[in-house]
Amino acid sequence: MKHFPFQLPYKSLDLRKRPDLYRIGKGEQEALQVGPFATWSHTWKSLVMPGKFKDPEVAEKSSLDLRNKFDAYRDQGDFVGCDMARNFVQMGYTRARRYANHKGGKKYETVNGKKREIPRLAMEDQDPLKVRAAEIFAALLELINNDKMYQRLRIVHEQGYESKPLDLEGIEVIEGVPESRGGEAKGEHGKRLMGLKKNAK
Repeated sequence: MKHFPFQLPYKSLDLRKRPDLYRIGKGEQEALQVGPFATWSHTWKSLVMPGKFKDPEVAEKSSLDLRNKFDAYRDQGDFVGCDMARNFVQMGYTRARRYANHKGGKKYETVNGKKREIPRLAMEDQDPLKVRAAEIFAALLELINNDKMYQRLRIVHEQGYESKPLDLEGIEVIEGVPESRGGEAKGEHGKRLMGLKKNAK
């Protein structure tokens, strides 16, 4: 799979007009990066915040909201919208599982200046409500991935755009994105530039 091109200013791009610029990422990696409008990520992110999977009832409502978004974009033949919905469902699942696997959702801790992963809770120690919330998102994710129309739209997108180079004419790309994230910066230079950009925020 090709790297998701993080060097593109997605939040300022209207991908309804330029679906050729969209690339299918791995899992949920572009969920908070992409949208026809900048408000997409802000609005959809609210559906997968920790409070949205604190118990099965809340998770059901959040997943239903995402399902409705998916259905609407699918019926419009809008693959980008469909895939964005899939990304957020994936995010809902992984976040719910994180809160089931780790108390308070804390996956890492720093010991002697080094970051390390906290061992997962044993199944019998996991909060059953968080486990059920994750199952709700997982069921919706499976439904979306098996949706025939979504599969057809994905094939059309892959055949029409994924195999072709990005047409960047008139687009100001974000400098300093390393090759590992779809950019042009090489090796340690790319990592250093990304670090500088993070520290500047």
